[in-house]
Amino acid sequence: MLSQDQLIQELYKTFGKTKIAKLTAIINEQSLDVNTLIDLTFHADKTLGFRAMWLLDSVMLSDITRYSAKLQYLLSRIKDVRNESCKRHYARIMMHMTMADAPEVVKAALQDINLEDTVEQFFDWIIDPNVKVAVKIFAADTLFNLRHRYDWITDELANQVAFMLRDGGPAIQSRGRKLLAALGKK
Repeated sequence: MLSQDQLIQELYKTFGKTKIAKLTAIINEQSLDVNTLIDLTFHADKTLGFRAMWLLDSVMLSDITRYSAKLQYLLSRIKDVRNESCKRHYARIMMHMTMADAPEVVKAALQDINLEDTVEQFFDWIIDPNVKVAVKIFAADTLFNLRHRYDWITDELANQVAFMLRDGGPAIQSRGRKLLAALGKK
């Protein structure tokens, strides 16, 4: 069984997609507590935190049905994310978990969770000029996915996307226009 200390040692070694795939398989086989991995994303060593986050992203999306039970804890920590490199993966995980075609067990898990803090955090990330474009896009897509749960999201998201379009680069322009069209605001 891979211990937390062994996992940390693995995260410090040379890292890449092959290593992520290998560690994902080990974690899935050994049923390592994903909460431990979530906690490691907040490690004081930002490189280790990012690598733990990259691995968490891979693990959770490798079997979103299995790991939907960990959403409560994952989302309870979302307000604490300060590592800029981790924000992208937190938003990406949530984008996938909130998609319309997510498995029913994932939808059921989300129904039992108060998502208001997550929604607020994702709007904060969209508004913050220092947050990277990929984070903004994944956060906006997640908010779009949650628009039926919180009916006020539609108008607020449309306003924020329209604001981002003013000065946004090509990625923001492309995704923003698509979101506005999907929101019926274009």
